[in-house]
Amino acid sequence: MEKKKPLKLWKDEEKPREKLLRVGEHNLTDTELLAIILRSGTKGETAIDLARKIIDKFGSFRNMSHTSLSNFKEIKGLGIAKICQIKAAIEIGRRMAEKEMIEKKIQIGSPDEVVKYIMPRFRDLKKEVFKVIFLDSKNRVIDIKEIEEGTINQANPIIREIFYKVIENFVPSIICVHNHPSGDPSPSKEDIEFTKRLKHGGEILGINVLDHIIIGDNLYYSFASGRISKI
Repeated sequence: MEKKKPLKLWKDEEKPREKLLRVGEHNLTDTELLAIILRSGTKGETAIDLARKIIDKFGSFRNMSHTSLSNFKEIKGLGIAKICQIKAAIEIGRRMAEKEMIEKKIQIGSPDEVVKYIMPRFRDLKKEVFKVIFLDSKNRVIDIKEIEEGTINQANPIIREIFYKVIENFVPSIICVHNHPSGDPSPSKEDIEFTKRLKHGGEILGINVLDHIIIGDNLYYSFASGRISKI
């Protein structure tokens, strides 16, 4: 069997890092991008070889993002350090969209505008997470807060926590977002009752609850529009 040539002996135009610098990261394949994250291969195989095995197994970065550590460990040559590098890089990419909403003070005019930034991170979560988007008087995003206390099934604790944070930050309007790990964004009875209580609380306190959005797998439900939509 022909011995594989180490990456350091490749021509510069063949090496992923040099190619990125020459033509830009958007022109690299998934395998090449992953090889850069891995930095090195193992005995007898290059970072490209290892990256190709990972891509062949999982198919996409999205699939890697929600797979278990045990599935990664099945790949020979892939240790904990490299698995952590992959997981961290993917999570950075998912968080960037939410950060962009805040940094650019995105003005929200429809549920679609919320979902396109929130969906990448929410759709693959294995547990239910609840976030509140803070908006200024022109419906521009000020901040996004994750609510840790309570769940939809415990409506009062989570509603208290939401309005506590809203009042603390002098926010005039909010949009609430949570996910359904099942992938189906259809509202449950608890979701419907929770939203009624939330809007009622907002009316009493003078806070505009503009929407409550439930994220599924490339689908979402908006209480403001009253329908499930695809993104």
